[in-house]
Amino acid sequence: MAAQEQDDRKSTIAEFNEAVNMTPAELEKWLGTDESNGVGQQSGGDGESVGHASGRRIVELLRTRKSDLSDDDVAHMRKVVGYVHRHIEQRPSGDVSDTKWRYSLMNWGHDPLK
Repeated sequence: MAAQEQDDRKSTIAEFNEAVNMTPAELEKWLGTDESNGVGQQSGGDGESVGHASGRRIVELLRTRKSDLSDDDVAHMRKVVGYVHRHIEQRPSGDVSDTKWRYSLMNWGHDPLK
């Protein structure tokens, strides 16, 4: 792997670890709630939102050793970072505790109230 690729990989992993502020256990517990299942865009016919599926993948990524991460894993981490950063910019005014905005972010592993 070229030095630039290695640096990009390291920076993506670092940004992912900053963006995802929920532990695997917290995220798993959250993904089991009605609130988690009630937000996000549906992609396939299975009724699961894109963010919910991503959350399940994030739990796996958080439990994977850095040295075992595939290029596809790092690409998903990059997608998570982009989503979290874009979504944070759309923060609604007022208390966000019980909002779809917060719930959607939490599906992607980021709790804005933490």
